[in-house]
Amino acid sequence: MLNKDSVLEQLKGVKYPGFEKDIVTFGFVKDIDINENNVYVEVDILSASQEIAKELKTNINTAIESLGASRIDIAIKQPKEPAQKSNSQSGKNIAPHVKNFVMVSSGKGGVGKTTTTTNLAIALASQGKKVGLLDADIYGPNIPRMLGVVGKSPEIVGQKVKPILAHGVEMMSMGSLMEEGQSLIWRGSMIMKAIEQLLRDILWSDLDVLFIDMPPGTGDAQLTLAQSVPVTTGICVTTPQQVALDDTERSLDMFKKLHIPIAGIMENMSGFICPDTGKEYDIFGKGTTGPLAEKFETQIIGEIPIEPAVREGGDAGKPVVLFKPESETAKRYQESARKLWEAIEKVNEDGGANNEAIQPTTKPGESACSTAAAGSSDNSGGCGCK
Repeated sequence: MLNKDSVLEQLKGVKYPGFEKDIVTFGFVKDIDINENNVYVEVDILSASQEIAKELKTNINTAIESLGASRIDIAIKQPKEPAQKSNSQSGKNIAPHVKNFVMVSSGKGGVGKTTTTTNLAIALASQGKKVGLLDADIYGPNIPRMLGVVGKSPEIVGQKVKPILAHGVEMMSMGSLMEEGQSLIWRGSMIMKAIEQLLRDILWSDLDVLFIDMPPGTGDAQLTLAQSVPVTTGICVTTPQQVALDDTERSLDMFKKLHIPIAGIMENMSGFICPDTGKEYDIFGKGTTGPLAEKFETQIIGEIPIEPAVREGGDAGKPVVLFKPESETAKRYQESARKLWEAIEKVNEDGGANNEAIQPTTKPGESACSTAAAGSSDNSGGCGCK
């Protein structure tokens, strides 16, 4: 039967190009109108890319044809290319007191993304900036351990949560809101809601920079963040091996599609420094990200070597930047942080991210604990917070 419900159901099978979720789940379908056998669909998308618009039109048309419509009109509303300097569009920035948002992503897990994010945040804080760190890697929230605050519960103030202060950086992580070791068996929609609430319901200060440690890959979490705040710039963390670079290219392409300026690529595990001799060995390769940086018109923001002090500091909650500042790794993180700040300033000078983003779907007034309740793995309704 041809009606709004049947059309909407068919559109749930149309995925937004490059992502796992459909256009209905992401809230991109704005209007459906049916007049006899004629169907009109209006879709509002993030990208100014004509290729994406064309692909969506084809897929929407195919989905609705099966319902027997005699005529299908599809209107794709998208931002204008010249004005789209970031992912931001209409609506409100849900954390307007934060001056700059830095999305740290990786194409795959195990490349040292969280270690890199933690040390960059501390390095920038040591250089005089007011810095926050949001652990949005919901399934693997490791930042509390790396900052030495495992088991420390945040203070609840009314319906809000105060971030935990560690080594001069404000931090919040789902790992600090849940019982230690508890698994989160959540669907994509729960992840999306959690990220929105971690931005809205945390009492962040007036920060110069909020680092956001994303889950690996290019999925729901990345698009949700792009819809919620005007991301100033993105960093991609990789290792020198080709298998990692293949996935890194996908992450860089994601930044491009979401119109997020790329600050640079962090090449992690770039050489090994022998603790006995101080000699550096390129056990995984080094400098292999150069061609990729050139392709995406960006820079290698840092080549971070493997040093035992990095692992020891991460496990002990003593980041190498602070506790072994004389190490080669710490020096390179400090230089990378300086390059990152220069990139942030350049983005802002060039017009930067709009101070507005797509209005999120979470209702005002919901607390951070309601996120956990909604996503409780046993569906009991209990939030699982400490």
